[in-house]
Amino acid sequence: MSSRFPPRTLFERVTDPADLEAVFEVESLTNDRLRDEVGDLGRVPPAERMVGDGSTPIMAAFTHVSPAGSRFSDGTFGVFYAAADRTTAVRETVYHRERFLVESRQPPMMLEMREYRVAISGVLTDLRDRPATDSLLSPDSYQASQPFARRQRQNDALGIVYPSVRNPGGQCVAAFRTLPLSPAVQCGHLGYVWNGHEITEVITLGESGITPRD
Repeated sequence: MSSRFPPRTLFERVTDPADLEAVFEVESLTNDRLRDEVGDLGRVPPAERMVGDGSTPIMAAFTHVSPAGSRFSDGTFGVFYAAADRTTAVRETVYHRERFLVESRQPPMMLEMREYRVAISGVLTDLRDRPATDSLLSPDSYQASQPFARRQRQNDALGIVYPSVRNPGGQCVAAFRTLPLSPAVQCGHLGYVWNGHEITEVITLGESGITPRD
């Protein structure tokens, strides 16, 4: 997750999910930025709202939805994406960040990213036996995967586990609901070095400076 997003929000300050809407309405009276920070709370059913430590990265994935969509969202609902290992997570996010930076013609910079660990449990739709040529795993098109995901979600699927498209041998999860997810624990801080054309390096950011990654 990009470090430009607050690490702790209203979700962390509330102890009972039933109080979220009331606290949100009160605090938004004096905090104009709160609505942008929290996103569209109505996208998450009351019974599935997560609060407390580690809830912000989870809830943000469902309350902040990109109209452009993603592999397993057509832009009308949120999805929490995760990878089974760090290498896969980095390669997936590097690809998508690089694509955005190219399209928006951003100047050279270093993107600061937070690394989180989340436990995932539950029965997910399993695509791991699909061949790499399957249209649901197309590296360039979401034409097949988006309507497939919409149908899965409408049928109350918790999410999808699938082979990484950006890191052969890696595995990823797309969760449609908060239910299979544990609170997130931050476990690292990374820097993606963008030279104006591509991301050339991923480095570990520490308290005492910058440590090159393997």
